[in-house]
Amino acid sequence: MSIEDEVAVLRRVPLFAHIDPAKLKLMALTSQRLTYEPGQVVFEQGADADAAYVVLDGTAEVVVDTPTGPLILATMERNAIIGEIGILCDVPRTATIRANQRLVTLRIGKAQFLDLLVKFPQISVEIMRILAARLNHTSADLTEARNKLRTLGAA
Repeated sequence: MSIEDEVAVLRRVPLFAHIDPAKLKLMALTSQRLTYEPGQVVFEQGADADAAYVVLDGTAEVVVDTPTGPLILATMERNAIIGEIGILCDVPRTATIRANQRLVTLRIGKAQFLDLLVKFPQISVEIMRILAARLNHTSADLTEARNKLRTLGAA
């Protein structure tokens, strides 16, 4: 994939849609393009958060460790951003990301990612939208699980 192709892909990511193409080119040049085969881990739950990743192609599973074993929470697809929570909250990784098919990502280092948020407030707004949507989804899942538990307890 050429640098122009990477810029075109980045422009399709809602997070970067309004950024000047020249800035996206610089970001693509200073980021690292990585490829993972099915089953390979991008990062492990509990690891230091040192980068965010943009999914350029393929899909990855979001997996958390539980007392009963691994639980797949979500599938991340093309144009998704992963790993931003650890950077924004300065906490270890909250989940493991594992390729479930050939996965191509653009790895954006922590300092570079935070610099983007400062220089481009619209990215910060989009990150808030993404995180709010994830929180809404998690809240709905928790409510559903709580209702199932109540139903089982009443039976």
